[in-house]
Amino acid sequence: MAGIKIITENVDQKTFEALAEICPFDAFSYVNARLEVTAACKMCKMCLKNGPAGVLELEEDEKISIDKSLYKGITVYVDHIEGVIHPVTFELIGKARELAAVIGHPVYALFMGTNITAEASELLSYGVDKVFVYDQPELKHFVIEPYANVLEDFIEKVKPSSILVGATNVGRSLAPRVAARYRTGLTADCTILEMKDNTDLVQIRPAFGGNIMAQIVTENTRPQFCTVRYKVFSAPERVADPWGSVEVMEIGKDKLVSAISVLEVIKKEKGIDLSEAETIVAVGRGVKCEKDLEMIHEFAEKIGATVACTRPGIEAGWFDARLQIGLSGRTVKPKLIIALGISGAVQFAAGMQNSEYIIAVNNDPKAPIFNIAHCGMVGDLYEVIPELLKMIADPESAAAGKTVAMPEAMETPERMVG
Repeated sequence: MAGIKIITENVDQKTFEALAEICPFDAFSYVNARLEVTAACKMCKMCLKNGPAGVLELEEDEKISIDKSLYKGITVYVDHIEGVIHPVTFELIGKARELAAVIGHPVYALFMGTNITAEASELLSYGVDKVFVYDQPELKHFVIEPYANVLEDFIEKVKPSSILVGATNVGRSLAPRVAARYRTGLTADCTILEMKDNTDLVQIRPAFGGNIMAQIVTENTRPQFCTVRYKVFSAPERVADPWGSVEVMEIGKDKLVSAISVLEVIKKEKGIDLSEAETIVAVGRGVKCEKDLEMIHEFAEKIGATVACTRPGIEAGWFDARLQIGLSGRTVKPKLIIALGISGAVQFAAGMQNSEYIIAVNNDPKAPIFNIAHCGMVGDLYEVIPELLKMIADPESAAAGKTVAMPEAMETPERMVG
């Protein structure tokens, strides 16, 4: 790893004091006239830029060069249960086609399981150039060792440049295992993917608690791995005349052996699936107490919506954790989402900003939620929701303008709200 080298002959108490003043992480120690960089160093390089001259040097890692021309194709891992393909796969195929168009690469799909070859042609209908199928009895259930061995076998034979994996339970287990084998990077829960002309995949996701959008590139290793949540991208339209092909792959039986045996599969009863909701009413810190949720639930019931929340609603114990929207919750893309009393921090916005229509109600006109909302209202939800309930109960009076005036809408440079 890169590090900071200390030129000891130029060090004294004054240089230590100068460096201690500059370093935001208190990463320097000076004991027995010896200056050291401690484990608190975050390599921000402030000391190198602003510190005393002739005291510190940056030791760079030797860069590993790789022939990127040997790797070709954007691969989508096909996530499925007993041959039923998870919708995130189709969304990733759509994004893979966009990325592949930038560099003229083909789009591949990797399908592994048991008795799945017949289903492979369905993937061709979404514009995949080639589906690679590993159809083996040993792959009936997801077991990490054989599945990782199959993915490694595929990489060795096909050499894809990038591999996109759905951020499901299976994908989050499989992708890092194989990425570690190749000592390549993996970016989890990407919200944006872009492709450079040199085939470097730019993987963008919120970082440092959502305070920045990090752009991550693994420019010196291949293949490039990333995981993406369901509902982040849009599935492409089906192709009228598919042009792709299916190739059945072979793998040695020794690669399918595992120390783990699946004795029984107990299907869990289907619970709350917020990702599939078409209309959502989401509440944030603007709700003062749990009792006040009664009017929210009443409003949601009237319009046929599912009630969801931000993290404070979970921490207060008001909601099931599966109803949280955001980076630490679910990613949703409903036809309509109404955000009540939500500031719109990036942690929440990353989980719902692709919704078809966003309505926001907040009493702070500078709330970030208004930057992504299609329609916004500056006002107290305790005034707005009761008035909306009155309008729903008596639409004729509402149409005649007999209700109390609603708070005024506002305009922003990004979107018209009102």
